[in-house]
Amino acid sequence: MPDGVTLRLNLFRPAGDGPFPVLLSAHPYGKDALPKRKRGRWTVNPQYRVMHQSMPLRISDQTSWEAPDPVWWTRRGYAVINLDTRGGGRSEGRGDLFSDQEADDIAQVIAWAAAQPWSTGRVGMLGVSYLAMSQYKVAALNPPALKAICPWEGFTDMYRDFCTPGGVVENGFARAWLFITKRTARMKTDLAVERRKHPLRDAWWDALTPSLSKIKVPMLVCTSFSDSNLHSVGSMRAFQRVGSAERHAYAHRGPKWASFYGEEALHAQLAFFDRHLREQDVPPLPRLRLEIRDRRDNVVQVRDEQEWPLARTDWRRLHLAEGGALTEKAGSAGSVTFDLRRNAAVFDYHFEEDTELSGPMTLRLQVATTGVQDPRIFVGIEKRSDGAPVPFEGSYGYGRDLLAQGRLRLALRELDPVLSTPHQPEHTFRTLQPVRDGEEVEVLIPLSSSATFFRAGDDLRLMVAGRYLRPRNPFFGHFPTHYEPTASGQATISWAPDRPSTLEIPVIPKR
Repeated sequence: MPDGVTLRLNLFRPAGDGPFPVLLSAHPYGKDALPKRKRGRWTVNPQYRVMHQSMPLRISDQTSWEAPDPVWWTRRGYAVINLDTRGGGRSEGRGDLFSDQEADDIAQVIAWAAAQPWSTGRVGMLGVSYLAMSQYKVAALNPPALKAICPWEGFTDMYRDFCTPGGVVENGFARAWLFITKRTARMKTDLAVERRKHPLRDAWWDALTPSLSKIKVPMLVCTSFSDSNLHSVGSMRAFQRVGSAERHAYAHRGPKWASFYGEEALHAQLAFFDRHLREQDVPPLPRLRLEIRDRRDNVVQVRDEQEWPLARTDWRRLHLAEGGALTEKAGSAGSVTFDLRRNAAVFDYHFEEDTELSGPMTLRLQVATTGVQDPRIFVGIEKRSDGAPVPFEGSYGYGRDLLAQGRLRLALRELDPVLSTPHQPEHTFRTLQPVRDGEEVEVLIPLSSSATFFRAGDDLRLMVAGRYLRPRNPFFGHFPTHYEPTASGQATISWAPDRPSTLEIPVIPKR
């Protein structure tokens, strides 16, 4: 690097002299942390053992954590680079995750790769999670040799998507990841310490956030619906907000790693890079590959769409009503009170005909709290069939996930007029607006996107509580997810013709 620090990488080249297009992944996890064979058995990355794998996956023994399989790609004529970012693995120096320095380093490596005699001079980036997130800032720099990126499930806003979604501190997976990263890489900044110094979204968080509108290169982003506790919201934000004229989204609700290394996704990635790195006459991918499921293990339909949310969406508002009902027409005034720590308010809607809900949902609440200083509201949407909950794939391999979810620290309810859109509200998280005991406030809580099919007779259940709606138990709960709950107190949700509490749902008309 220009400052004298040496970065190290593993380079895999196809047979022959080339030249070859280049695929690059960059991360702090250690490029040499590879599967190993001991006493006749394979020992894989420990993350695969900690987090449940609902489907098998196949990778070569040169594949590091969440990186593209270099054996698969070199066989198809691509050179593959697996880079230890500054301070990580065998690279020198002290790094800074999500920093401009990291982006500049990667841009320098891209220029180096493009100048090599075995290279065509055309470079793309590919990888999952941090290997996706490391692509955004460097792509915003628009280095000349970077011709395409494929961030496969990577959040885009560390505050909103990871550390403090809805203004609520996540100290389960985020805490574990920050601790592990500090152990595996040498960093200048302790993000675990700094996040506690910045409870509101201020200039420090802004500096970690990529400028999506500055990204101009073609992009294929995976926007799965099965990672709502981590990457789903931010990945879809990338699809919606990058400045790329040619951008594509691959939306699914399957398991993360089996999907990434699966045949269908690999061939989508290959077609994308063949078009933009090899400049082959390959048809462009669909703008949005949308997968609709009716439960965890059944895909109802896969079809091509153009945008998100879908332009033809019939936005319907279901009104909270007496007796725990959701009704299409507003009823008389009413309310429900529940203990924020122990109970939840539950409302059900019954589908009389087959219905597809594809898109984000938004909950509007008139709510007052008593006996609590800093209330937080957690929202879950559950599909029910024959009186039982229908499970979906979730973050960290959790197999009994909700259909959609959201949360909000009520003191951070201020809306951002610039980032908010009619059906996707965004909060500023910059200004505290404490809630007085007994004061009724109106809040909007955005929920994660989904694409779900309901059959006639199925039900949609809305649940509102003061804590996360799934247990944390590592044996049957959603481990390691953990959000700071409301400590105590009660909440009263009310509704009236002039002050409705509603759930907006995205109904897709039949074609």
